[in-house]
Amino acid sequence: MSVSFALALAALAVVSFLLAPRAREAGAFFAGRSDDGAPPGVLTLTFSLVTTWIFARSLLTAAILAFYYGVAGAIAYAAYYLSFFTGLAIVESIRHRHGYGNLQGFLADRFGRAGTACFNVVIGVRLLSEVFANLLVIGLIFGATGTDAYTAAIIAMTVVTLAYSMLGGLRASLRTDVFQMSLLLVALAVLLVALFGQDGWSLGATLSSSGWTLDSGWNLFLVALLQVWSYPMHDPVMMDRGFLADRRTTRRAFVHAGWISILCILAFAALGVHAGLLAGEGESLNATLERLFGPTVMTVFNLALIVSALSTLDSTLSSSAKLAVVDMKLGRPTIANGRIAMLVFTLGGIAFLFGGTDDLYAAVAVSGTASMYLAPVIFFSIWGGRDVALWSYLTAFAAAMAGAALYFLEAGGHLAFMGPVLGVDVKYDKLLVICIAVLVIGNGAFALGQRGRFRQSAGDRRATLGATAEAD
Repeated sequence: MSVSFALALAALAVVSFLLAPRAREAGAFFAGRSDDGAPPGVLTLTFSLVTTWIFARSLLTAAILAFYYGVAGAIAYAAYYLSFFTGLAIVESIRHRHGYGNLQGFLADRFGRAGTACFNVVIGVRLLSEVFANLLVIGLIFGATGTDAYTAAIIAMTVVTLAYSMLGGLRASLRTDVFQMSLLLVALAVLLVALFGQDGWSLGATLSSSGWTLDSGWNLFLVALLQVWSYPMHDPVMMDRGFLADRRTTRRAFVHAGWISILCILAFAALGVHAGLLAGEGESLNATLERLFGPTVMTVFNLALIVSALSTLDSTLSSSAKLAVVDMKLGRPTIANGRIAMLVFTLGGIAFLFGGTDDLYAAVAVSGTASMYLAPVIFFSIWGGRDVALWSYLTAFAAAMAGAALYFLEAGGHLAFMGPVLGVDVKYDKLLVICIAVLVIGNGAFALGQRGRFRQSAGDRRATLGATAEAD
């Protein structure tokens, strides 16, 4: 690691601490309110949404998929960012049609304790996966898995992020997100200038870098189009930000975050496409980029990953605190309990990490497949307003969990069921088949379990801690 790189990291840590305000009351810690009680504005909310969703895992996964599958891999991963638009539609319906201040309240009224229990399991696993995946990327920047440099980098970044996250909670996350997003945009601009200045770069070659067969990356695109309906609902980092500001601010922030994120992912993936076109036999993504661009550009590349990792980690920890204390009500909504929840989720993510999990896209695929049990909930209950039997909900949940487990075992080589039985041998073709099956089973169960329109109950309509008054 160069001296300049070390100094840049130290400066990033110091500035993050300086920007992170100390939360003095629960509204700031759990709901991100300022000292005068004001919610975040459009710019803050937009930048926070973008930088918390363009996490280190996403940038690296986008580049890796583009490296192996060309422009199809880039488009496939960028398609996940359509989640901002489906996510906005979910938030709009929950808040303004049904009158709830969080997702758990809605699910509790319709499906009871089982409804919230299933949901909390899925989003809990999602938060843990975000912790370990971003720490994994940080470790790999500094050394091979298991080396001293790898372990030291993970420990150092964990301590820094956990410390300033505990200091200010969601308020600290929002403040640092603006700074970190600004740095990320500068880094991406530098990388694009370097890319476009390459003698071997060609827009035509980039656009024609993939074939038109399903296995050339378009199977991943179809998977993304199937998962994007439910994916945002199981991500508490996005959903939490849908309940912070007034209706107009929230709408504008989600729309702007959507198109900005898609462009950022495509920009980063362009590096992967270029490297894939010029890679030598058996040459990895990092080795190819190092050869093509040199150490200076690779330093910027790695800084972009670290900045996005820090941003995602602090947001994940603040959402973990809110999930455990406010939504699940595992303790009184105090700052101390929120900090305990942050520590527990951090330790859980590290346990996943050192348990040997190292497939970045597998985490996305498994998490996205598990979330698909929510697709019929969205279609029938949230948007359709239908009263549906509990058995339908549990059937959809069981199908999604089974599908996620099956893909995890098949992708990891622990099980060989789909090839001999279904004749599907390509890994991502298996994922596509599983996703279609999960959607068919879940939506079929909901269609059969309909009991008419849902009658508005006397359930809890209070907004989550710190939610603002609505403004149409």
